Amino acid sequence: MNALDIRSLKKTYTNGTKALKGVNLQVAQGDFFGLLGPNGAGKSTIIGIISSLIRKTSGSVKIFNTDIDKNFALAKSFIGITPQELNFNQFETVEDIVLNQAGFYGMRKKLARERLDELLEKLRLEDRRKEVSRNLSGGMKRRLMIARALVHKPKLLLLDEPTAGVDIEIRHSIWSFLKELNSLGTTIILTTHNLEEVEILCRNIGIINSGHLIEDTSLRTLLSQLDSESYILDLEDEVTDAQIADFPELKAIDKHQIEININKKEKSLNSLFVKLSDKGIGIRSMRNKNNRLEKLFLDLISTS
Repeated sequence: MNALDIRSLKKTYTNGTKALKGVNLQVAQGDFFGLLGPNGAGKSTIIGIISSLIRKTSGSVKIFNTDIDKNFALAKSFIGITPQELNFNQFETVEDIVLNQAGFYGMRKKLARERLDELLEKLRLEDRRKEVSRNLSGGMKRRLMIARALVHKPKLLLLDEPTAGVDIEIRHSIWSFLKELNSLGTTIILTTHNLEEVEILCRNIGIINSGHLIEDTSLRTLLSQLDSESYILDLEDEVTDAQIADFPELKAIDKHQIEININKKEKSLNSLFVKLSDKGIGIRSMRNKNNRLEKLFLDLISTS
């Protein structure tokens, strides 16, 4: 079963803007799906239609096989959403914000409190439960948005820029939590401009531009389209110009770092590492110079 099934979805606003021009998109149950696109591409319109904030012009949307036009109350019960903008009452406490959301879904008070305790512990907000939300840091507010969205145990979680404006430590803690949540069966759709986030979290992605879905594939398949990749190698010992003179694909950054560009159709990293070892060059660690998805994303947008 698909968690989300969109067919021929169109949206034309009253000013004549055609935000969606016949989008077809299916997200499988249990997937971690990245929905990408530049500003104004149609991402927010899709999320708005799924969550009832925007009325579609035509087409169909089913959430776990429930058509939003035929039984929206049931379809909406499957969804949890964290919008990009903070939209809770800044003068309510953390626990009141989450419990009030539970009330909207008719949860019994005892069950709602049990769920509150569980979420606050997992999202590291337990010691802030009595805090007025306006006093929270930006990272805490983001985690509170996620707790509120999850209180009724939705089967589908919609995340719109969930780590915008948070520091590195909090970002990684949110990523870990989302990975665990997805591993337990929750389908997640992520919209973000942070392509590193997509590469770390998502298995499949869709790219939308000017109201058209221009790519719908697995992340692995998309990344395989890269002909070459650049890496930074951290070395165990100092390297000399003489040691890398026979490697035109290498460039010394300093005495302990070299940059390498590999054409994947011509050479493999393994064969290169063997040759480096023969020259007495030991590698301590390796990282991508640039985000791999970024180049592909820009190429697809520019040619669509």
